[in-house]
Amino acid sequence: MKKMISNCLTAFFVCSASLFAQDKFSPDWLTKFETSNYLETERYDETMQYFKALDAASEYATLFPIGKSPHGRDINCLVVSKDKSFSLELSKQSGKPLVLIMCGIHSGEIEGKDASMLLLRDILVTKESEKYLDNVNLFVIPIFSVDGHERFSEYNRINQNGPIDMGWRTTAQNLNLNRDWMKADAPEMQAMLKLVSAWQPDFIVDTHTTDGADYQYQVTYGLEIYGNIYHGLAEWNKKKLIPEMISYVESKGFPMFQYVGFKDWAQGVESGIVDWASSPRFSTGYFAQQNRICLLIETHMLKPYKDRVYSTKAVLEAVLQIVNNNSTELLQLNKNADENSIKDFTIDKKYLPLNFKTNDDFSFTNFKGYKFYHDSSAISGGDKIVYTSEPQDFYVKLFNNVKPTDSVSIPNAYIIPQEYSSLVDKMKLHGISVSQISEEKQYQVTRYKFKNVKFDPFPYEGRQHVSLDFDTFTEEVKIAAGSFIVPTDQRTVRIIAQLLEPKSGDSFVQWGLINAIFEQKEYFENYVMEKIAEEMLNNNKDLRKEFEEKLKSDESFRSNSYERLNFFYQRSPYWDEQLNLYPIMRIE
Repeated sequence: MKKMISNCLTAFFVCSASLFAQDKFSPDWLTKFETSNYLETERYDETMQYFKALDAASEYATLFPIGKSPHGRDINCLVVSKDKSFSLELSKQSGKPLVLIMCGIHSGEIEGKDASMLLLRDILVTKESEKYLDNVNLFVIPIFSVDGHERFSEYNRINQNGPIDMGWRTTAQNLNLNRDWMKADAPEMQAMLKLVSAWQPDFIVDTHTTDGADYQYQVTYGLEIYGNIYHGLAEWNKKKLIPEMISYVESKGFPMFQYVGFKDWAQGVESGIVDWASSPRFSTGYFAQQNRICLLIETHMLKPYKDRVYSTKAVLEAVLQIVNNNSTELLQLNKNADENSIKDFTIDKKYLPLNFKTNDDFSFTNFKGYKFYHDSSAISGGDKIVYTSEPQDFYVKLFNNVKPTDSVSIPNAYIIPQEYSSLVDKMKLHGISVSQISEEKQYQVTRYKFKNVKFDPFPYEGRQHVSLDFDTFTEEVKIAAGSFIVPTDQRTVRIIAQLLEPKSGDSFVQWGLINAIFEQKEYFENYVMEKIAEEMLNNNKDLRKEFEEKLKSDESFRSNSYERLNFFYQRSPYWDEQLNLYPIMRIE
């Protein structure tokens, strides 16, 4: 009953605010979200008509496409600027931070689109929120995954309470854009990265809806505050952004907490809450590596769609208010982040953390959940969690001691052979500067030779992921004309290392972009190898000793005629020395 009363009060607040606002504009500006009693959302064409109307109605806004989807739909962006800084040059000259709001990266989670439409109407039509443009320029991507948005159905999100029909999680190519930030396989992501690398937004918002547990919070947030982001930005998040954002959003009637993960999902909240540092395949982790703050908004899937839209709008308002009030400070922090990334990792030679893990240390925190109990399921045959509607405050363990598990020293530059120009093309999407050498040149380089290579049994995001170990060695090599040089003394140094260092979980090699290097292409005929092996045994006493010892110690080897011959093949001058050799080299 308390839960129902709370929801009713929130609904009354939202409805009253909406009715009050409608007195200030023509009914033509009402969204489908509003005219459907907060139960529906626009299709792609209707959404674009609304954004074109905003463009036409205001001298402060202009709509432009950033690229096309595989189905040929425009991915549109509305740029909003009180001083009409609609070009890259003018935006930089304005001295105002650029805030990018992305909606519909998962198009079934579409509150951000509807919330942005209401917010933009407040800014551009009624002008009651025009103040948000005083010290900020604004980009709004109404729908990122436009093809996924049009895979419209009421059955696309089994865990979600509305809207009645919604889009799909992935693109037309079945790629999850929020796993694609680094490898950039999707045309949609390639378009986004071109926009981001050119304009370099100063603050990014990515809007989502949760899956997961039931709890009282209407909306949760994700922010990078650990070692994967410049420490000055992490401190700004902790000391300024988070407290001021929560205060504003809760003043609007929406309880807010950090994005929730449980230590043991089968046991629920009582097992403890886990925080983490996001991988750069996700938006928050990616922009952290780009020295920028990205705020993840995750509304709660079971709350009414109306509440989810208005709570998202409240978070967007909080962001714009905070950035407006701290615009100069944020710009300076971003500048410091860019400059210190170069200084820390290429001049002072500090190690760059690549991968992170949350350890088992914990503190305690309060968490507003619902009473629940465990029961046995006759259907699944296992235990199930049953949530009640009775609110309960929990005092639970918070696991948030996040530490690097891998780090790397950064070389002066990387060399990429010209036959891997496709990797260079992807790097340029990230805003990385690359040059080519005009004539053959000798270099002393550090190289990696892979071993213990294991492929995942199933594809992940269209790629066959690979795990591996490696040995390191140095050598003098002649680098061919046309090879690419990637200097590391640039603001994208973190991204460069994440893409090129094999230890990185989001490196090109671990994503499976160069799997051909693991393929053996030449083989021996047994009768030929028999003769060569006999000659090698007769001419090399050390080799004979090694072979005989292996026969004694390894039963599997002793009983496998092919492996016995392969032993000699691998030690012969015919063996392919480039097998498992990483083609990308380090100049120290």
